[in-house]
Amino acid sequence: MGRGGYGLARVPVVVRAGAAPLWWLGVVAAGVGAMPDGLTGRRIGVYAGAALFIVTALVVAYSRMKRYDALARVAARAGKHDVLQSRVVTVRNWRRGHRWWLAAAFLAALGSAFAVPAAGGAVLAGAGAGLWAKAARLGRREQDGDVLLWVRVDWLDHGAGAPAGKAVRAFRTTGPVAGDAAPGGARRRTAVGAR
Repeated sequence: MGRGGYGLARVPVVVRAGAAPLWWLGVVAAGVGAMPDGLTGRRIGVYAGAALFIVTALVVAYSRMKRYDALARVAARAGKHDVLQSRVVTVRNWRRGHRWWLAAAFLAALGSAFAVPAAGGAVLAGAGAGLWAKAARLGRREQDGDVLLWVRVDWLDHGAGAPAGKAVRAFRTTGPVAGDAAPGGARRRTAVGAR
């Protein structure tokens, strides 16, 4: 970036970028996977899937939250030469970078149906639900602090797209009206460019 600025992506947007594809791939895989009886039988598979959905959602929602909180506590204000990445670009970059992983997870979920019907799809859907919950929690933190949380894009590139990965040393902050995503990473109805 020019004049010492950095490209910044919204932390909750990165977190929830995988939520929708994981949710829908999981729903499809669970629906298709409920058809075969599998090794355990359909009823056991569906009950196991329901339990796995809840466990996965909770694990994903609460994993690394201490790290997110620590990074947010030491966050510095974004500089005037930093460039805020749009929500659409952030989501597109994450999904492009993870498309093969998503495809492999979907195929694995379908394949697991021959052992435990619907369970693999439930795990994927649970991961998607957990990411939505984590993004919502980050959004509440943003609202409480009256700031938005950002992460350097180059750190994301080196951390496999993880906003709290080892490469990330701190978040940046802006005022609550910066960028085009609302607190929590959802679409903002009216995009506002001011910081």
